[in-house]
Amino acid sequence: MLTGGQNLVFRCPAFSGDGKKLLLCTGNIVSIYSTTTSLLISELEGHTAPVTSVVVVPAAGAAGKLLYNCWTSSLDGTLRYWNFASGELIKTVDVNIPIYFMVVPMISILSDNGNKFSSLYAFISVEHAAPISNGSGQQKARKGQVRVVNLTKSRVIEGILTESSEVEPLVGSSSGDFFGTCSVNKLLIWKFPTKDFSPCEVRKIKLHHTKQLTVLAFHPNERIVAGGDITGRILIWRGFGKRTFSQNGSYRNKRVANVEEEEPGVRDNDDADSCSTWHWHPTEVKILSFSSDGAYLFSGGKEGVLVCWQLDTEKKNFLPRIGSQLLYFVESPVAGLSSVSCADNQIHLLKMPSMESLKPITGIKPSYPIPEVYKGPWGNKFVVSSAAGILALLTESYHVQFYHLFHNRELSEVQVCERNYQPGDDVMVVLPLLSVSSDASIMGTVEVRLPEEKIGGLVCLKFWEHRPQKEEYALSTVIYEPHGDAGISALAFHPSCSMAVSTSYGGNFKVWIRSSQVDSDKTSQKYGWKCQSIGSYKKKPMTAAGFSEDGSVLAVAAETSITLWDAGTNTLIAVVGETLKPAVALHFVPKTHNLVAICHGSKPQLSVWNLEKLSLAWSYQLVIEAVACNADNSQFAALVLVPSVSQNTATVETSSGWDGLILLFNTEDPIPISMWSVRKARGGGLSFVVSRTFAGESSKTNCASLLTYINGDHEYLVFNPYSKEDQITAKHAQQFAVQEEKGENGYESIYGKLPPVDSEKPRLDSVPFMPSDKPWERLFDGPSHILPPLPKLCPKFLASLLQRRTDLQCR
Repeated sequence: MLTGGQNLVFRCPAFSGDGKKLLLCTGNIVSIYSTTTSLLISELEGHTAPVTSVVVVPAAGAAGKLLYNCWTSSLDGTLRYWNFASGELIKTVDVNIPIYFMVVPMISILSDNGNKFSSLYAFISVEHAAPISNGSGQQKARKGQVRVVNLTKSRVIEGILTESSEVEPLVGSSSGDFFGTCSVNKLLIWKFPTKDFSPCEVRKIKLHHTKQLTVLAFHPNERIVAGGDITGRILIWRGFGKRTFSQNGSYRNKRVANVEEEEPGVRDNDDADSCSTWHWHPTEVKILSFSSDGAYLFSGGKEGVLVCWQLDTEKKNFLPRIGSQLLYFVESPVAGLSSVSCADNQIHLLKMPSMESLKPITGIKPSYPIPEVYKGPWGNKFVVSSAAGILALLTESYHVQFYHLFHNRELSEVQVCERNYQPGDDVMVVLPLLSVSSDASIMGTVEVRLPEEKIGGLVCLKFWEHRPQKEEYALSTVIYEPHGDAGISALAFHPSCSMAVSTSYGGNFKVWIRSSQVDSDKTSQKYGWKCQSIGSYKKKPMTAAGFSEDGSVLAVAAETSITLWDAGTNTLIAVVGETLKPAVALHFVPKTHNLVAICHGSKPQLSVWNLEKLSLAWSYQLVIEAVACNADNSQFAALVLVPSVSQNTATVETSSGWDGLILLFNTEDPIPISMWSVRKARGGGLSFVVSRTFAGESSKTNCASLLTYINGDHEYLVFNPYSKEDQITAKHAQQFAVQEEKGENGYESIYGKLPPVDSEKPRLDSVPFMPSDKPWERLFDGPSHILPPLPKLCPKFLASLLQRRTDLQCR
């Protein structure tokens, strides 16, 4: 099977020691991306639960060469040590408690020569559900604990550094001296001891604030710590811990009346020299990070702007219009590169210090939730082109993202309507419907602008044409109010020609066709869409529509009635029957005379109708989230929500975590052929995709299609539903980029890369001799240290281009 669509910004990433790779926590694996190409290089597999932390550490190599490995933590309760260059798992430490965050002090990861520790330690933030008495006889659950693990001896050290009601993130200093966490309105900071220790020997200080703190960062060289709160303020404590972390631990004697004069801004007699406040962010501060030289502080939050503060002067520089909430900022060990992780599942690589954005690492972006103020129809948020293996989905930034399922990467994006990212603004535009033709050459979107004080509402139907030359979609036609005051309930494309149908709760449906118009100068043609015909049935609201496999028949749901129409003449052929509730989806099963209908509401139903007999074949009262039909046979798959989930609007998983089922049916038999349990089924989808789009040829099994399941978080799984043995390797070669990045030789660094060699032409080194009409093409093809020097090379090169004349006479 093949998986993809993982969340790339679940946790803070980590750069490799040379800055050429970026390690990401993506589900149960660690994905390694190239910072040059932004493509996936390799993956580390072994954890059985989500990976929560990755820390790159130096390790002693052969002949004293410094190498880099990494430690990872996971909710499966293990810490693992990897050689991520080769993908080899070196060591596993079993903690037996879910681990949410991990810090490995940098001073304890050097070689044995001169090491201050005889063992290697990790500080972890874990979840512990044991109840603790609060002194009044009641029991109070304490969830969060900070504990210490001896990685060398592979055991957890007895004792707890701190406990809290929530699991708190841990942040370590790059100098390897301190680590800390935010606990409500306090910063808790520990100092790493300089020898082997027990948790009770680790000293701790508290720095207080009046608001809830959300993030902290340590200065790389000085005793300065920064904290951000929920109001957007940044606090800078200077000289923290001088009393508590001194050698003897003694406190200076001082009068309380002089505290404010001697320690300006410091509250509650905290152990710090001073505390200053900066304020620019209007909302909660999400990221804080000092630059490697300590001269700058980077901050960001929900507004999607990265702010660079000069520490001495407080002057600010901005990187605006990132377009999403900022989550993490990481600076590469190699100067000149940083990364910003955003809530839209994108990681922006920045060229420092100019903060120029390079090619981002992009996953599947989240879709926006249904606004509470919107009461109209709401259809599909994503569709899959089965022939191309491409996922198209609506994102929260009013874009349509195209994502390749088998390569697990973004192809392109289309901006449906203009909107600047402004967090907290009222949502006045929604995109309830998206539809793509079978060959992905045409796209249709529905845009609804909500009225303000019941004035100004508008519905737009837009058609987009694909331009293969530029690999983008261009807007072709905008149709305002296509069904009058009523909204659009469904949009479907003809399987083989440029035709579409839209249905409306206003009681009619319209058939749209693509037309051309020649310009007045007769030099070019313009294409657009126009309404060919209108249909209705007893003025009932139209709720769903779908074309047959050959496109000759159009099925339209008129409330509980299923009607069949001639797609060419738009004449009513027959009325199939009545469903329990208005149908929300209609699917023709290929190579059969059957139709699958889905109904929601108080009486959900999955029904199969025989179109020859115009009668119901069989049905189930199940809550169906999605249906996919196989184009190669008479089978279809249905995504079913389990009863405990379907009773409420919110997703309620079962005790085992499985909240949905995938059922595979033959249309003639109500007994499922196969069944699979899945997670995060609400908001998910199904689609059959052609296997040759991935393997390069059709499968030799009884079906050339693979089944794709996309869950509510847009993570997907592609598998062969007809074989217990996976016919797709988990990690196909096409999914990864080249791992070894070759540096440019002398010629390429000056003149750029040579054009690619045409594979259809025979290579020069494959034949004894081949004359060329351009003998200079390969003249400079080689490294600069092998080519002769220019003073010797140029005269010979110019002489080969000029024809020497011997009969010239001097005049």
